[in-house]
Amino acid sequence: MNTDAPTPAPAIAILTPAPEADEARRRGLRRMRTLAVSLLALAAVVYVLTLGQDGFWGFVNAGAEASMVGAIADWFAVTALFKHPLGIPVPHTALIPKRKDELGRGLQEFVGENFLQEDIIRERVAHASISARVGTWLGEPTNARRVVDEFVDVAAIGLAKVRDEHVSDFVTQALVPRFREEPIAPLAGTLLTEVVRDDLHHGLVDLGLEELHRWLVKNPETFTEVLSARAPWWTPSRLNEVVTTRVHLEAIRWLEDVREDPEHQAREALDSMLAQLAQDLLLDPATQERAERLKERLLDHQQVSATSVSLWNALRRALLTSMRDPNGAVRERLLAELSAFADRLGEDVELRDRLDHTAADVAVFVVDRYGTEITAVITHTIERWDGHEAARKIELHVGRDLQFIRINGTIVGGLVGVLIHTVAVLSGH
Repeated sequence: MNTDAPTPAPAIAILTPAPEADEARRRGLRRMRTLAVSLLALAAVVYVLTLGQDGFWGFVNAGAEASMVGAIADWFAVTALFKHPLGIPVPHTALIPKRKDELGRGLQEFVGENFLQEDIIRERVAHASISARVGTWLGEPTNARRVVDEFVDVAAIGLAKVRDEHVSDFVTQALVPRFREEPIAPLAGTLLTEVVRDDLHHGLVDLGLEELHRWLVKNPETFTEVLSARAPWWTPSRLNEVVTTRVHLEAIRWLEDVREDPEHQAREALDSMLAQLAQDLLLDPATQERAERLKERLLDHQQVSATSVSLWNALRRALLTSMRDPNGAVRERLLAELSAFADRLGEDVELRDRLDHTAADVAVFVVDRYGTEITAVITHTIERWDGHEAARKIELHVGRDLQFIRINGTIVGGLVGVLIHTVAVLSGH
């Protein structure tokens, strides 16, 4: 015996989402059953009381007889859906417990063929006017604030769950290998060419000059100590002091000249050097090779991962601090953008049409690609149901309405019985 063979999934009972609603349905079903049985009993009593009589009572007797036949036939038909009538295993009874799987597959096919169709989906999406409704809803400040709050809360939770090892693994296993494969020289050369062409580096140069000038002014001792430490041992200390002080003053003056003069030779030399470097990175194999070696050294450095984690933690702390502040810049910016988007949706008909068309395209794509999996949920769910429990639940939901079949069968049967008796009397039989 193979003990490793997979066992079938156990059948499960259908969960009741609202016991109070089920109890109300149960009471309604009992009332309708009582009414249907009462009509059958009434027909039986009338039949017995008028049995063997002629004239008017003969018509009544024929109608009562046909009412009983109709009531019993329809009782059998309704009961046979859910169980064996009177517990007798008559063929083709207890259809739902026996054939629930086939019914599930039929329902799946019905939904797929009649609801998940492109024309129907596009029509419903267009009729729903999703973008207009979204714009109207977001136009309410309370709703826009709610969206921002929910987004920020989810984003904060997500940021808090990203651990340092996740960032480190992402850098070392995803980014670093990708950077190794990508030549750095063409990218750096192209970027540097555009920076020099648009003078984007001038602001950075001005900032560097300003900071360097401020540092030299505030740290003359450090500057002179560095120069003195590199002076020959045999030079007199007084001479070293005079020279280093003079060099410090000249360095400050030179930086001031460069800072104040946009056309200074040093600036032009820097521009020329950067332009030449950009060209070499694009065209000179030797420069490209040096750039690749520099890239490899940087990527091989053990500090890459630690620096990446530090930068990420700094960014995360800044974002979390701003997001947790009810009046922070992140929340206010998101709220402003969301409100502006809501205004555009209300005013721009073309934008609404594009968004609705996109929503329809997305819905059609999802249905085309995953429609079978979506409708298969019906079959898979029904297959897991216990047959008898499923029958009881379904009967609880639709049984009350099915009792009208029995009631109508009793009434229509009686009328047909009277009609048949009338025909028989008129024909002399």
